[in-house]
Amino acid sequence: MGQVLIRNLDDDVIARLKRRAEHAGVSLEQFLRDLLTGAAPLTADEKVAISRRLRAAFETEDWDTRSAIRSGRDDEFFEIEKKFDIA
Repeated sequence: MGQVLIRNLDDDVIARLKRRAEHAGVSLEQFLRDLLTGAAPLTADEKVAISRRLRAAFETEDWDTRSAIRSGRDDEFFEIEKKFDIA
């Protein structure tokens, strides 16, 4: 991973950022990392490219969405039923 050095940053700005990091419960470095990451979102083209790569990776998967949802619902139902099963 790369590094960035920012020179000539006003001391008041640094103090405010430190306070914000403290309030967030993270280090100044982590706070700035998160701030910069959020300021550089993916472009629409990048999102499409990632989506295409993911679809290609899972293309061979035989996935039945309806069965998966039904199975999850059945599991939840049986767990709830167990809690109220008196026998």
